[in-house]
Amino acid sequence: MKLKYITKVKANLAIYTKKKTSNILEGAYHSIYKGKSMNFEDLREYVIGDNVKDIDWKASARSNKILIKQYIAEKKHNILFILDTGKKMLADTRDLESKKEVALMAIGTIAYLVDKHGDAISSVYRGKQNIQVFPFRTGLYHIERMLTAYEKEINTENDLENLIDYVIRFIKKRMIIFIITDIDGMNNISEKTLKKLSLLHDVSFINISDAFMTGINAFDVDQDTYIPDYFLEDETLQNMELEIKNKIYTETKETLKKYKIMATTIHRQKDIVFDILKLLERRKNANHY
Repeated sequence: MKLKYITKVKANLAIYTKKKTSNILEGAYHSIYKGKSMNFEDLREYVIGDNVKDIDWKASARSNKILIKQYIAEKKHNILFILDTGKKMLADTRDLESKKEVALMAIGTIAYLVDKHGDAISSVYRGKQNIQVFPFRTGLYHIERMLTAYEKEINTENDLENLIDYVIRFIKKRMIIFIITDIDGMNNISEKTLKKLSLLHDVSFINISDAFMTGINAFDVDQDTYIPDYFLEDETLQNMELEIKNKIYTETKETLKKYKIMATTIHRQKDIVFDILKLLERRKNANHY
C-alpha cells in the first residue's frame, strides 16, 4: 500500500524543517497532554518529599499512618477524528483551495503527530450507507487507510449531530477529539450536544474555511451549477454574505467558548502546520481560552 497522504504530510512538514516547526508542533502537543490523565494505583506510606495534596486523609485516619495516593500516568491517549462528509466539503476554501484536500492534510498532519507520540487513532464519519467507525490503532498504514476511506465518502451529508450522539452513546473511552468540518457544520451542532461531548472529552474544532462569492467561475455545490456573473459582481450581496458569515462564526465561537472547546480556521495547505500549532499553543498557554 502506497502512503500517498502520509508522503504529502511529510513533504508539507519538511517545508518548515529549517524553522524546526514540526519539532515545536510535537512539543506543543506533548506538553499539553503529557500526564494529563492519571490513574489511581495504590496507597503507600508518606515519605519526606511527597506532595501533601496526595495524602488520603480518610485512609490515614483508619490506619493511624499517613498514607498517600500513588498514581501512574496514562502515557497513551485515544485520539478520535469526527469527520464531516457533507457535500460542501467538495467546495473551495477562502483561498480557493480544495476544502477536501485541506481537510485531508489537516487530519493527516495531526494523525502523523499523535502517532509519533504513540497515541491510538480512530475516526467516525457518515458513509453512504451508515456510520463508519475506524478502530483505535497506531501506525502510518492505519492512518493512510483511514484517510483513503474518508476521502471516498465525501459527498454524502453533513451528519455531525448524529455522529457526536453515536460517539457519546457507544464509545466508552476518554478521548481527545478533533472535529473536522466547516462553519456550516459547526453551526448545525446543537448546544446541548456540544455540552454533553465537552463534559466527557477534550474537544477541538478544525474549521475549513469557505470561498467567498467573488471572482469568476464560482460554483454552487448545493445547486450543482455555476453562480451567474451578475451575482458575483454585486457588491451589496458580497457584503451581505461577509456580514452573515462573520455573525455565524462569532456566535459559534461564543458557544464553543462557553464549554471550553477550542477552534482554529484553516484557509490553505501552506498554513496547516502553523494553524494547528496556534491551536495547541492557545490550549497550553491560556487554559483553553
